[in-house]
Amino acid sequence: MLQFYRSALPVPGNKQFTAIYGGYICSIFHIRRIMRCPYCKHQASKVLDTTHDARGGVRRRRECEHCGQRFSTTERPILATPLIVKQDGTREEFDRDKLIRGIRISCAKRPVSAADIERLVGEIESTLQAMGRAEVSSRVVGDMVIAGLKGMDHIAYIRYAIVYLGLDDLKAIRGEIDRLLEG
Repeated sequence: MLQFYRSALPVPGNKQFTAIYGGYICSIFHIRRIMRCPYCKHQASKVLDTTHDARGGVRRRRECEHCGQRFSTTERPILATPLIVKQDGTREEFDRDKLIRGIRISCAKRPVSAADIERLVGEIESTLQAMGRAEVSSRVVGDMVIAGLKGMDHIAYIRYAIVYLGLDDLKAIRGEIDRLLEG
């Protein structure tokens, strides 16, 4: 995935933004030269279609000029997300992939699409960035996940709630199910 960030690095030809692609830092104006085809690894591709999402991300449909295969790339801005303060007081950076993995586990074998999970995590990440705080409790993130899952799939919500809310006996789980059925 191609990621952009505002750069203070001395990259030749740099004009305000720098991109990271394949572990390399490069100027946004040199991206075309290093965008390798995932099939033949050729460096030249042409953009067929570009779409923008609400959070500022860009999806490009490309065609390799060498082998003719088509592939997509996504670009999304990297904005500052706050540190997550865990219950034991430790701090760690917000990890989008870790959150997706946790939500996928609770949604296993449920009719919840990957796009819905990505949308939920994107909304959570955007909300955290909009808070403008340096640190946020992990409880805030968990509450956002619980609220999102409650609207998407009740079984996935219960699975996540069992771990997140610490529902350690059948009465507690039944009580949560009863609250879902009433509301």
